[in-house]
Amino acid sequence: MLKGFFNVPTPINEPVYSYAPGSKERSLLKEALQVARAKQADIPMLIGGKEVRTGIKGELRPPHNHKHLLGYYHKGDKKHVEEAINSALSAKENWENLAWEERAAIFLKAADLIAGKYRYKLNAATMLGQSKNAYQAEIDSACEIIDFLRFNVKYMTEIYEQQPPVSSSGVWNRLEQRPLEGFVFAITPFNFTAIAGNLPSCVAMMGNVVVWKPADTQIYAAHVLMEVFQEAGVPAGVINLIFAHGPDAGDVIFNHPDFAGIHFTGSTAVFQEIWKTIGTNIHKYRSYPRIVGETGGKDFILVHPSADVKVANTAVVRGAFEYQGQKCSAASRVYIPSSLWPEMKALMIEDIKSFKIGPTEDFGNFINAVIDEKSFDKLAKYIDQAKIDEDAEIIVGGTYDKSEGYFIHPTVIEAKKADYVTMREELFGPVLTVYIYEDDKWEETLHLVDKTSIYALTGAVIAQDRYAIAQASSALKNSAGNFYVNDKCTGAVVGQQPFGGARGSGTNDKAGSMINLLRWVSPRTIKESFNSPTDYRYPFLEQE
Repeated sequence: MLKGFFNVPTPINEPVYSYAPGSKERSLLKEALQVARAKQADIPMLIGGKEVRTGIKGELRPPHNHKHLLGYYHKGDKKHVEEAINSALSAKENWENLAWEERAAIFLKAADLIAGKYRYKLNAATMLGQSKNAYQAEIDSACEIIDFLRFNVKYMTEIYEQQPPVSSSGVWNRLEQRPLEGFVFAITPFNFTAIAGNLPSCVAMMGNVVVWKPADTQIYAAHVLMEVFQEAGVPAGVINLIFAHGPDAGDVIFNHPDFAGIHFTGSTAVFQEIWKTIGTNIHKYRSYPRIVGETGGKDFILVHPSADVKVANTAVVRGAFEYQGQKCSAASRVYIPSSLWPEMKALMIEDIKSFKIGPTEDFGNFINAVIDEKSFDKLAKYIDQAKIDEDAEIIVGGTYDKSEGYFIHPTVIEAKKADYVTMREELFGPVLTVYIYEDDKWEETLHLVDKTSIYALTGAVIAQDRYAIAQASSALKNSAGNFYVNDKCTGAVVGQQPFGGARGSGTNDKAGSMINLLRWVSPRTIKESFNSPTDYRYPFLEQE
């Protein structure tokens, strides 16, 4: 095998296309949407490089048009989970022994495929399957997944370059990074195609093999991602795509001796149950599994009396309602000083009433549907309760309709108490709660922001007073893993703001950074002596 020290291409964030009227990309995306809607997909699992169809099918329908059938996916069971594990372990030796630059080439090619021939197909799948508008799909299923792939290759090389700084005379010290011993389980969410692609691919990039279970409501785009990985050259068995029921998959995987780690994005409750199960079964495993997860959030925007009202309003409106508030980072609770509330309230109502709501295929719609009926019913219940609670008042919105699609109209609730239920609980939808504080209660409000929620994912402060910014940054240092100043609390960019939070929001292993990739390797130090001792006696043993 040829050897060399290789430099990989310097990653640059993928440009975001505008999809403005008359643009080439707008035309190509509309064409991809028409193609996707015109046929019914038949989506198999992919185990050991082979398509697996069980005949037991689940339906795939656009959340914004649930009467239209996009296609079917084939459901798996425990037997298929076992097959996926066996396929992964069979592929492990060849994959981990493949030179790192060969693995790098595969995922760099995957990035180029998404940037080119697959861009509109993947965006269209995300728009239809997950009800994202064109811009939200572009920043997710095009730009972010491309950035993950390219930046992760760079981080991989930087990890491999890390070596002991000193070797003493007659000794050579080296460090190597081994893949984990066993297989890794990747569980990915509905809301970001980029996350769905990153969780299995960054693990595989480091020489590991993966069993990947996407959310059912993201399968339509996950299938396209697997097309990309296959065309890029990911060998059979390295990433195995299964559509098994969660508890069935967990029952097989978390009892397997070769289970080496989990890469998870989803709910806090599910992640905590997984952690508990792993702990209970710890004696069964060959090694201590790596547990990496990004979970829930109750993300905040704190407005200071010195804030620019228009800046604050835009940060709130965008942060709360882009992609229907279905981002882990979405603004869900906002603290506004009483002196600014009348003006902010007017601006907020004006903006929200101007939103167009409807299907993603109409590019004029800013708001689309929530992911499914379960989410719709949950959000509707909270809205109806706020209508009758004395401690809450609906400022704007408060309506919903699921006759054609699962549409929750953007809703703002004013909470009369700082601990009102929608100030505490994660809703994951276009429902924002504001709490109005007295201007002279700034320090007390900092304490409220920090203590009201169990989560600590994202947060923002809007202020022109630099002392207030510094005070908030210090007081809220444990309240958010991604903290924003004079901006919305969403929109983390790979390579610029690595993403993740702590407390009830996860392990803060920062997707889109070297930190995350380090979790998927196990280092081995090697000391080689060139002048080896031949006598056990040390000088201090000699007589005077």
